[in-house]
Amino acid sequence: MFDIFKQFIDWLWLYPILIILVGGGITMSITLNFFQITKLPFILKETFGKIFKKGEGDGTITPFQAATSALASTIGAANIVGVPLAIATGGPGAIFWMWIIAIFGCALKYSEIILGIKYRVKNEDGEYVGGPMYYLKNGAKMPLLGSLFAFFLMVEIAPSIATQSASIIQTAETINIPPIISCSVLVFIVGLVVYGGIKRISKVTEKLVPFMAVAFFLISLTVVLINFKNIPYAFNLIFKGAFNPTAAAGGFTGSIVSATIRAGAARGAYSTEAGMGTSTIAHSAAVTDFPARQALWGVFEVIVDTLFICTITALLVLTTGIWSDLGADKAAAMPSMAIQSVLGTKFGGGFLTICMLMFVLSTLIVIIFYGEKQAEYLFGLKTSKLVRLIYLCFIIIGALCKLGNVVVLLDSALACVIATNMIGVIKLRKEVKEESDKFFESQKAKAN
Repeated sequence: MFDIFKQFIDWLWLYPILIILVGGGITMSITLNFFQITKLPFILKETFGKIFKKGEGDGTITPFQAATSALASTIGAANIVGVPLAIATGGPGAIFWMWIIAIFGCALKYSEIILGIKYRVKNEDGEYVGGPMYYLKNGAKMPLLGSLFAFFLMVEIAPSIATQSASIIQTAETINIPPIISCSVLVFIVGLVVYGGIKRISKVTEKLVPFMAVAFFLISLTVVLINFKNIPYAFNLIFKGAFNPTAAAGGFTGSIVSATIRAGAARGAYSTEAGMGTSTIAHSAAVTDFPARQALWGVFEVIVDTLFICTITALLVLTTGIWSDLGADKAAAMPSMAIQSVLGTKFGGGFLTICMLMFVLSTLIVIIFYGEKQAEYLFGLKTSKLVRLIYLCFIIIGALCKLGNVVVLLDSALACVIATNMIGVIKLRKEVKEESDKFFESQKAKAN
């Protein structure tokens, strides 16, 4: 039964969801005149160039805190595990399709954040809350779809937590740390932070995310440069494998082109969160004067997350050859094994275990917050606090499940989240265009 279900999910991601994501990305890119390319210098200036600047307007947290909170949910298993998992199931060519999803995903994420901030509200605690459930209900006038989105995302968070948990446990096991210790540390620290609310979460991620992203990128880049002779070979595998079947090699069982596209699309969506609408939950709390100004941070996230971190992770496992030695169920251990193969077990394994712990911690903290907000939307503030406890239990469940099976459940719930969110984004595309034009016209007038 599970095998049949897995085949259906594979088909779902190969055709309907891929069409929705790429088609939606192209639609919004055309609607916004491919701003992610034509406005790129301005976007870089407003994000990378103003990282520590406080926003103007209403909100609960700073623009950068909102961006790092959103990044915290994607830089983690989505990259360190998602990339090798995409390669393990679809071959190196899956990375090409991750890039394609990312390019068009910039327009999607930008659109989602605009809508999230435009339709945000204040909750009982006086904090700004928003997300697809609110713009589906109040913008698209589809309250039932808003409730369905909240339900699907609340469910999706559970296997996502289990995936994150499995990733740190597998990585820690490479240096002989027992799963019980990994689980205990995760549950304790995550519980401590999530019960502090969005302000504590944003303060933690603001410090944790930049440090861990830079540290992982530099160490991975070092390993890749040591294997610089294999870099052309790695890119050849990616571009050739995107359109041709990948043959079996070592622990890799081989793949057909459809499996490559499916793996790249699924992991690409999980990595960027474009089309999912989840990052808007964090961004909706940001202090900003224009929804579109904060939405530029969505493009910033895609650049950092997919084009930087995902690419260096892919090159890490491809240039060292680890991708052909381990199967999908051990994909989480690939980056650690790749670093250890060059820098040794003590430094390589120890460094990545610490790095993975920070990645997973930040991700778990934010996605539990996301899930909690869905429960708040559906059942009220009191119930949402109980949901935190249920989610903490899934950290332990992740240690007991096979990673490959958990990912199938994750992809099934993720497909439902994307389908409901994208209906709202496409329906409200004219509002996105109006808000975007309003912002850029104000900047043009200011410059003159």
